[in-house]
Amino acid sequence: MAASLTALVALDAKFSHLPAPNVDLSPVFPARLCLSLHDNLGAFEAWREALNIDPTTVVHRVQSGGGTRVLKVHGLFAGADIELVGFAPVLVPEPVVNTGAVS
Repeated sequence: MAASLTALVALDAKFSHLPAPNVDLSPVFPARLCLSLHDNLGAFEAWREALNIDPTTVVHRVQSGGGTRVLKVHGLFAGADIELVGFAPVLVPEPVVNTGAVS
């Protein structure tokens, strides 16, 4: 897990001004560092841009049930595979209420 820990230290040193993500490390994928951001796709975008990850490689999906959108992308930083994930609610427009009034 040396690569992911080294990358985490480097991320903190270089990008401490960015919104704090949730950080996940796993011995199953020792060279991967997962950064997840919740309810703030602007923060996801700021991290994607800071890590210089191509925006065309972002994968978008909506979780089953339709309530949460998920953005996911991978990039390399300081020798580690960075998995960047953003979660945000799917915004549903307010229904238009017909009051019967004529304008």
